[in-house]
Amino acid sequence: MASLMSLNRTGNSIITSNFKARIPAHSSALPLKPISSSPQKPPLKLLCTYALPNHQPTNKPRVFRRQTNSTHPPKQHNGQNLTGTQLNNANYPQTENFTVVHSGVDLMGLCEEGKIREAVEYMGQGVCAEYGVFCAMLSSCGKTKSLEVGRRVHDLLARSKFGGDVELNNKLIEMYGRCGSMRDARRVFDRMRERNMSSWHLMINGYAANGQGRDGLLLFERMRKVGLRPVGETFVAVLSACGSVEEGLMYFELMKKECGIIPGIEHYLGVIDVLGKFGHINEAEEFVDKMPIEPTAEVWEALRNFARIHGAIELEDRAEEMLAALDPSKAITDKIPTPPQKKQLAVNMLEGKNRVSEYRSTNPYKGDAYEKLKGLNGQMREAGYVPDTRYVLHDIDQEAKEQALLYHSERLAIAYGLISTPARTPLRIIKNLRICGDCHNAIKIMSKIVGRELIVRDNKRFHHFKDGKCSCGDYW
Repeated sequence: MASLMSLNRTGNSIITSNFKARIPAHSSALPLKPISSSPQKPPLKLLCTYALPNHQPTNKPRVFRRQTNSTHPPKQHNGQNLTGTQLNNANYPQTENFTVVHSGVDLMGLCEEGKIREAVEYMGQGVCAEYGVFCAMLSSCGKTKSLEVGRRVHDLLARSKFGGDVELNNKLIEMYGRCGSMRDARRVFDRMRERNMSSWHLMINGYAANGQGRDGLLLFERMRKVGLRPVGETFVAVLSACGSVEEGLMYFELMKKECGIIPGIEHYLGVIDVLGKFGHINEAEEFVDKMPIEPTAEVWEALRNFARIHGAIELEDRAEEMLAALDPSKAITDKIPTPPQKKQLAVNMLEGKNRVSEYRSTNPYKGDAYEKLKGLNGQMREAGYVPDTRYVLHDIDQEAKEQALLYHSERLAIAYGLISTPARTPLRIIKNLRICGDCHNAIKIMSKIVGRELIVRDNKRFHHFKDGKCSCGDYW
């Protein structure tokens, strides 16, 4: 259906249906002569959008535009000389459906200023984006975890001339992985007509970062079946996706024996990470001692950190001593004491309904979210939740400690999301601090009670809570 938007955007033009003769726009009335005298054809009719606004032509209308080099003098409107387009706009004012195209918008400048939403709005109005603009937008969405904005950029990219570009599709995969939506990342990956090795690596790394290592390893096996030969970078991603010590050691051996890849320091670090995060501290120390290359500062730093987590004091002291010898800047022994950093306030961002809500631990939370959390607390206790007050460092009584844990900002963000979003839809929480152990246990129980996937991104990794379990395997 033709609309006023079509007329305004074409300037001095006429829209016709089943009509072949070009008619000057300034002619007010000209007789129409049928092309054929056959009685079987109906008489031809002139269709003007301003004359018949509700008429719906059966065929797609065509637009005939007057040449811009016309010698006719400018027409007047209210005593002013106006061009054809200006006169058209004056006679037929804009409607709410009219789209204004801003030709002078600097999309890259908006991206550099962090105004991604504004740039997306301009693109939705018809402003064309170059290759670099899409790169900048996707990188920004990934860094800020702006999933909804990223999806809008994806839609605009799919309709652009760059929709099939491999590198931009790789950036889409990376963006979705950073935003915690591996389902969207996999959809992009599966629809790619062409892929390169980076496409596979980004998918495996994304699965690993989101606690879905099993899917990452399955994708690696699929990669081998289609005939792609793994490289060193492939096994760095694979080792990060391993869900057990046995898997990690198996793929390390496969890399050396079947693929003929000589392990680099990044591969040894991958094995140490697998051993350390599953508590095999003695095996990790033995593995470091047997390394055929000299351990670097990064190796001793990783070993020291795992020893500290699992309480291996002697190993921690040894690793600290070796680290100090290799890189004194990373050692903490005999450091000059510096003033403690100012404690950060806990801030949580709840994304939903195309908007982001912010929650701070200092806000006086009341109302529906407060009541919802109180009700959930009762259900959680019935399900076996016991508050772990070790995570409250204030010198207050036991009841006050439990109350303080109850109203941690991530729980309040979840409570508000539960009452403000449709049932069964996932909730995405972005937290600027590391999630505490008590909240981690509490949210696992919440996910089972409410029957939703609760996705929490703290300053370390993604946690996908579903059916009472977390994707991190209780290691974070």
